[in-house]
Amino acid sequence: MKKNYSYLLLGLLAFACQPKETTPDYTAMSDDERLKVATEMAHNTIMVDGHVDLPYRMKVGGFTLQREILDVSVRTDGGNFDFPRSKEGGLDAPFMSIYIPAGNQQTPGASKALADSLILMTERLAETFPDKFAMAYSPADIEANFEAGKISLPMGMENGAGLEDDIANVEYFHGRGIRYITLTHGKANLIGDSSYDTVRLYNGLSEYGEQVVKEMNRVGIMVDLSHVSDDTFKDALAITKVPVIASHSSVRKFTPGFERNMSDELIQAMAKNGGVMMINFGGSFIDSAYSAGSTAVREHLVNWLAENNLSRSDSAAQAYIAEYTAANNPFPTVQRVADHIDHVKNLVGIDYVGLGSDFDGVGDSLPTGLKDVSMYPNIIAELLKRGYSKEDIEKICYKNVFRVWKAVEDYATAQK
Repeated sequence: MKKNYSYLLLGLLAFACQPKETTPDYTAMSDDERLKVATEMAHNTIMVDGHVDLPYRMKVGGFTLQREILDVSVRTDGGNFDFPRSKEGGLDAPFMSIYIPAGNQQTPGASKALADSLILMTERLAETFPDKFAMAYSPADIEANFEAGKISLPMGMENGAGLEDDIANVEYFHGRGIRYITLTHGKANLIGDSSYDTVRLYNGLSEYGEQVVKEMNRVGIMVDLSHVSDDTFKDALAITKVPVIASHSSVRKFTPGFERNMSDELIQAMAKNGGVMMINFGGSFIDSAYSAGSTAVREHLVNWLAENNLSRSDSAAQAYIAEYTAANNPFPTVQRVADHIDHVKNLVGIDYVGLGSDFDGVGDSLPTGLKDVSMYPNIIAELLKRGYSKEDIEKICYKNVFRVWKAVEDYATAQK
């Protein structure tokens, strides 16, 4: 019996003749069309921000465990983060910075106590508004919260001083939900030297700091190398068995002499390690001209207020300040942030860059077009304009940091 292949051939021909899906040319779109696409991408893609300083803002704003004064479940006056603006911008997983000021290092026990209180505040936020926020301790948690329409609150400790002088606190804070630790902050601590500190106690990591990095690997906490000195950075890379992150650092090429940002050598070393660099949006981080420009504006306004016998709270002063600042705008733009992402991509590839805004942590220095969490579509639109693909955007928004996080989890699981 002969088989009839005619229907099969007709089916194959019909399939071959169907129009193929083509990738849109985002560069050919108008700015309005591109922003619409960028907004859809932001809402349909998991977006992780490596560093948002909301917990310390809540502390300064008067948040207590008994009564919430700063209510970020609704639109707030001031600050860069709240639930409505996060939803507008497509932000799904801002790493809550458990920030320990360097001054706390002077009093034994003060750093750990502050870390515990800020963790409790973050947990209270999720408990108080369970329909809006949820804690997250893994990429899987973020994915589940994203499907449920909730904003995840993963946590990172900014300043390893919170560990005090007890290596057991590494495991303790993992149990409390901390998933990265920034080894230092503004001053050298027991772990190592800081980029901001002129005093170099160890010329890199201390012996205790070496133990801390190894213990972080063992328990599953990402090593964050923002804020550390170049030597501390290199020492940590030499010791870690897993990829690292820089949760909120930018490119030193655009800010010569600013050690807080990462040099090309460090960017290349981090890429070789498999890590990810998450770009800080702060004005002084992305453009060396910002500091000089903002100082000039500030000096003019101080002198003008004195000459006119006005204070900043006077309505006439507020109008003049707004007008003068707009006319002499010292702020960089969203394009400058894209320049930093471009530099990392061109230097080491798209797999090693992410977003680490430092919202609520860099004051009013944020660039035009990225003033708060509602504005992430603007950076996505700018990247699309420069030829980035949808897959590139997904890597920047979450896939790169998820890759590192999962590698850290897998290594820790293998040690048990």
